[in-house]
Amino acid sequence: MDKLMSLLTICRKAGKLELGFDPMKEALVSGKACAVITAADISQKTEKEVRFFAEKYSVPAVRSEASLDDAYNCLGRKAGIFTVCEKGFAAKALDILKNDQILTDK
Repeated sequence: MDKLMSLLTICRKAGKLELGFDPMKEALVSGKACAVITAADISQKTEKEVRFFAEKYSVPAVRSEASLDDAYNCLGRKAGIFTVCEKGFAAKALDILKNDQILTDK
């Protein structure tokens, strides 16, 4: 989880990370989104909506073990949806999640 949060912090500083539901939808519609990662403690309804939109635009959506509090501590904003908008960062984030065996079904 620390590796993921570090990567998301770098991604945010590079301007390639959107935080929250509406920015995720905008990134998906515009074609900028490469991966969507959700926090472990978002609501089931929100997670279902995230997966619906991600599948609609053929973007991988995965759940991490990071909590809303982890996001706040690392990114300075309490958010449960992280949209990565750069292929290299997205590939690395998915790889980190897969290697940590916390990758869930798409």
